[in-house]
Amino acid sequence: MRDDIERVLIAEEVIEKRLDLIAGEIERDFPEGTLLVIILLKGALVFAADLLRRVARPLEIECLNVASYHGGTSSSGQVDFLDRRFPEVKDRHVLLLDDILDTGRTLHAVKQRLTEAGAAAVHTGVLLAKDKERSEEVEVDYTGFRIGDEFVVGYGLDYQGRYRNLPYVGVLKGEIAGI
Repeated sequence: MRDDIERVLIAEEVIEKRLDLIAGEIERDFPEGTLLVIILLKGALVFAADLLRRVARPLEIECLNVASYHGGTSSSGQVDFLDRRFPEVKDRHVLLLDDILDTGRTLHAVKQRLTEAGAAAVHTGVLLAKDKERSEEVEVDYTGFRIGDEFVVGYGLDYQGRYRNLPYVGVLKGEIAGI
């Protein structure tokens, strides 16, 4: 797998230091008590696990399975909610975690649905935010890193189900991704 990586964009040690800072911001920003965290599967799983181990408060963790890439290298333009059950969020402060802010469609759609379901507040966090124009404007409260508009894998991000377990964020070789 590592031979398929053109270059390491964000090293593991750099990610770990940034997660320490984000965890501190979360501790500061949310009211005391149990924090409801919703993780968007599968991409945000690694980021969320490492981040949440740094948050020193009671957590309630839910996962939502949504899809917009459908195995390709760009968003399909449609966000599909794949779970039958939606988390109970009424009157709760929610931290919504995703792996990457690209077009903005996924975070926008999920945040809107959480708000419609009665969440008291929805704060968002992403490991990566691409520096590009978005289809949907969405404000992100916690951003790990801003990156260029290139196709990245590792640290939870995949291409066709592979590379999620790389301990860093890397740029996939163009010939591997067909780009």
